[in-house]
Amino acid sequence: MSKPNRRAVIVGVATSDYPNLPDMSEQQVHAQAAERALADAGVEFADLDGYATTGFFPMFAVGMCEYFGIRPHYVDETNWGGASFEVLVEHAATAVEAGVCDIVLVTYGSIQLSAMGRKLGTGGGTGAPAGPAAFDQLWGNTLVGSYALAAQRHMYEFGTTSEQLAEVAVTMRAHAANNPMAQYRDPITVADVLSSRMIADPLHMLDCCVISDGGGACVVTTEERARDLRKPPVYILGGAHAMTHHMGISQMPEVTVTAAAQSGPLAFRRAGLTPADVDTLQVYDSFTITVVLSLEDLGFCEKGEGGAFVQGGRLRFDGELPTNTDGGGLSACHPGMRGMFLIVEAVRQLRGESVNQAPDPKIAVAHGTGGMLSTGATLVLGTEVP
Repeated sequence: MSKPNRRAVIVGVATSDYPNLPDMSEQQVHAQAAERALADAGVEFADLDGYATTGFFPMFAVGMCEYFGIRPHYVDETNWGGASFEVLVEHAATAVEAGVCDIVLVTYGSIQLSAMGRKLGTGGGTGAPAGPAAFDQLWGNTLVGSYALAAQRHMYEFGTTSEQLAEVAVTMRAHAANNPMAQYRDPITVADVLSSRMIADPLHMLDCCVISDGGGACVVTTEERARDLRKPPVYILGGAHAMTHHMGISQMPEVTVTAAAQSGPLAFRRAGLTPADVDTLQVYDSFTITVVLSLEDLGFCEKGEGGAFVQGGRLRFDGELPTNTDGGGLSACHPGMRGMFLIVEAVRQLRGESVNQAPDPKIAVAHGTGGMLSTGATLVLGTEVP
């Protein structure tokens, strides 16, 4: 008897409602996304023997298993910041292919936007920063300040302009215009971005991601199991994750070189592909500079050429490299950690289900970034095995 084909595939994806869910708990957001992803795949909670998620307190995955009423023997709650869900799917693929488990549900849910309103007047968020952040914030640095440092350095070294960064925000908003769930859908121009309020020089308000509620989920299983399910499988061709040796930006060796410079080439090598093979990219866009740095470090252009690369409509859904076709974190939603949304949209593109569908894509990349440009994780997905 031949050995069953245990090649890892994604068979179901979904998002919860977003961007504003004032009447839902964080667990309910997870559950809504999970139920939709399982229905998309054609499996049930009872079929699961693996579960993966991450949250902001220990044993979060255990609590979610209790909430779902499941008893998996494979559980993962690796926290890699915004890159967590690319890491969790990479881990799930490894576990499935090794025979550790057969069907893994990966979920995320957040009520970041609603929780901010609920904490008004309660002293929420006024405590001293913990860990390495305490040393950076002592001198007034913040999350957006960290990315602003990277943007300033990129401008100094390579001549990148605010107008070029603004092109990223304009493209994401154009994609969001066709996404009925997106937080902001009204068209914007480069001039609109540059005239928006300065947050941390050179990043304006429209260079920064939105703050929202929302969640997403995906289902990972074997190619063999997928034959009996509802939709064509999306193959996990390669994955890798890396960090840039720092937590706080003050310890980053070179602020224009991110972890994508390590995770990207490794993921492509494992997939047996190159950036030239990619038909669509779903990349973390916490800030416009995040996209420029990631494009360079993933190998879509040379270091220092990212500013020019994003001009001329190249990232539009009908352009050379359709990117963040749901509107991204800059316009659609960004509920704290956005990596799961990148995976969902990459799968939808490969299935032909996106609100801004690229022409017949075969290879997609989802790349997440975490912390103060601290981590990166890359997944290479495809409609078939090359």
